[in-house]
Amino acid sequence: MRREQSTMWSNCSRMGDDELRPSTLYRRHALAVRVTHWVNAVALTLLLMSGLQIFNAHPNLYWGDSSYTGQPPLLQTDGFPSWITVPSNQWLAMGRRWHLFFAWVLVVNGVTYLTYSIASRHLSRDLGITSTDWRSIGRSFAEHLRLHRPHGDEARHYNVLQKLTYLAVIFGLLPLMIITGMAMSPGLDSLWPGWVDVLGGRQSARTLHFITAWLLVLFAMIHVFEVLVTGFWNNLRSMITGRYRITTGADS
Repeated sequence: MRREQSTMWSNCSRMGDDELRPSTLYRRHALAVRVTHWVNAVALTLLLMSGLQIFNAHPNLYWGDSSYTGQPPLLQTDGFPSWITVPSNQWLAMGRRWHLFFAWVLVVNGVTYLTYSIASRHLSRDLGITSTDWRSIGRSFAEHLRLHRPHGDEARHYNVLQKLTYLAVIFGLLPLMIITGMAMSPGLDSLWPGWVDVLGGRQSARTLHFITAWLLVLFAMIHVFEVLVTGFWNNLRSMITGRYRITTGADS
């Protein structure tokens, strides 16, 4: 993480008395990280909404060959409300077009982010897990439960739970989402016959795709919550301008 810093003073209050404390504004996120972050946010939102449109065409989930053998589905629902789908009215063909387009946006954006992260050493420098990180897992859990807001030098780095979560999303959930999406394509299935069976068949892939989508939604909800409780405007500014303010001796 680059340390382009400028020192300024911010007015803070402690125990009812106003006092001046030094604060540091430094470059937290590079332009490439910020752009790919927002492209991801838009792509994943529209993938979810168009995916729910596709799901509503047959709002049941199966495993293996159960849908062909007459066995009851694992999950049977009435579908999702129209206000959360794209398009809003039931239109399967258009939903698939939206879904495929933003799936490609997600893949290209993901490759761009990963290439940049490896080339710039952002991946190893900011997300690499050290022996010190492993020893701090217990403390990090406790701090998250207490809604602890990092300050000072602590706020310059991701904690171990953040690193583990981001790595799980980057190398776990997102690749699984892409692979299970590909497994539902008859065209790709015919190009390499049998590979879908590794996932348990197309119906199993559809179920895994659905579960993975909601795990990503859960991640997004926790992510937004953490942004809110650790300083919304400071975090938002850092993801728009790249600059993050640290106030010495107080919450950032």
